[in-house]
Amino acid sequence: MSRLLLLGAGGQVGRETLALAEARGVDLVALDHARIDIADAGAVERALVVHQPAVVINAAAYTAVDRAESEREAAFRVNAAAPALIAAACARHGAALVHMSTDYVFDGTKPTAYVETDPVAPLGVYGASKEAGERAVREGLERHAILRTSWVFGAQGANFLKTMLRLARERERLTVVADQRGCPTASRDIAEALLAAAAAFAAGTAVPGTYHFAGSGATTWHGFATAIVARAAQHTGRRPEVAAITTAEYPTPARRPVNSELSSDLFAARFGVRAAPWQQRVVEVVDELMVPVASVRAS
Repeated sequence: MSRLLLLGAGGQVGRETLALAEARGVDLVALDHARIDIADAGAVERALVVHQPAVVINAAAYTAVDRAESEREAAFRVNAAAPALIAAACARHGAALVHMSTDYVFDGTKPTAYVETDPVAPLGVYGASKEAGERAVREGLERHAILRTSWVFGAQGANFLKTMLRLARERERLTVVADQRGCPTASRDIAEALLAAAAAFAAGTAVPGTYHFAGSGATTWHGFATAIVARAAQHTGRRPEVAAITTAEYPTPARRPVNSELSSDLFAARFGVRAAPWQQRVVEVVDELMVPVASVRAS
């Protein structure tokens, strides 16, 4: 495959993508926030001049959903202005762009799974900034793929699964929202999708556009947490209660979509990749995180 340039290499998806690329011998240059400010036009231009990628993968984002409500400028700088700069630079240098987005571009009122053609209506600043970034990519570059995903988890970085593991160690009772549903998506599956899309662009077979890519199957945050705690109990013997609560009982600065379920059929049809069932990935990730703990205790 031709050279790829990965932006956001320090995040949980970026780290998984880098690891997968290295394991497969993919020619990939990985830049984290310390090495490039993606909202700096000069820095983005220099990166493309120096590395001359065939495809850029943008896994960088401002993802603090609640903090975005009070940091609108920062969220839009990274999630909207930066993708515009990246798309423009890709257009100048003949590179394609694979850009990550989110289920938060929807308002969650649809009763069934969202498809790519459903109208967007973000509820908060984070979703609005990501939707603006999507528009910037579409307007600035023909050869692009936007991948909307949801409820990302994995062994790297900070995420819901790792938070639940920590709370399960510390508490006898966890309270988790049970009236929001979506598709938990493993970062390792997202890495697979990003590389598949990049390979298709490098080969000249990709169909540009917006795609959904999320874990197979849907659940609630409560169902997600219950599965995490149950698997962790296999290692620790501890199984705290996971109590269901409503969104109203857990107020947050940013409103969340009630329904974040995404249909990934279009991506599977065009790129040949579908995420594993989320339950399978929960088992794998919990085992990956817990086995080292068990080994230390046994030694």
